[in-house]
Amino acid sequence: MVSQLIRVGTIYIPVSDPKESSNWYSDVLKAKLNYLDEDKAIMDLADISLFLVKSPGQSSNFTDINGQERFILTYEVDGLEALESLHNEFMKRGIRVGEIENRGHAGRNFVFSDLDGNKFDVWSELSPQFKGRFDKEAT
Repeated sequence: MVSQLIRVGTIYIPVSDPKESSNWYSDVLKAKLNYLDEDKAIMDLADISLFLVKSPGQSSNFTDINGQERFILTYEVDGLEALESLHNEFMKRGIRVGEIENRGHAGRNFVFSDLDGNKFDVWSELSPQFKGRFDKEAT
C-alpha cells in the first residue's frame, strides 16, 4: 500500500481567550467542546478537530500578493440554498459575515469571522468524494 494523506484531522486556530472562544464556537457555530484548559480548547466542528490555542494578538489570516487578507479554511455546504440559509442564520446569530460572492468558479461563497477576527470561508459545493460519502450516510 502506498502511504498518502487521507484527511485533515486537526486545525489550530489562535485565540485570545480559549474559554470565551469555546463558548462562542459552541453557542454560535454549534461546535462540540471536548476539552478545555487555560491554554487551549479542543472542539469538534464539521468532522474536524479545532484546537483553539491561546495566542493573544494573532490570527490565522494572511495577506495575499494583492494585499487582500485571506482565510485559511473553507467549509462546504450542500448547494446554494444551504449556503443562503446558513448565511441568513449566521447574520441572525450576530456573526460577522461578508456578502455571498460569485468568484468565477462553480458555486458561491461567503466569508465569516470569529471573535478574534479569524476568517473562514463557506462554499456552496460539496467535494465529489465527500458528497458520495455524505449521500451514502444519509440513506
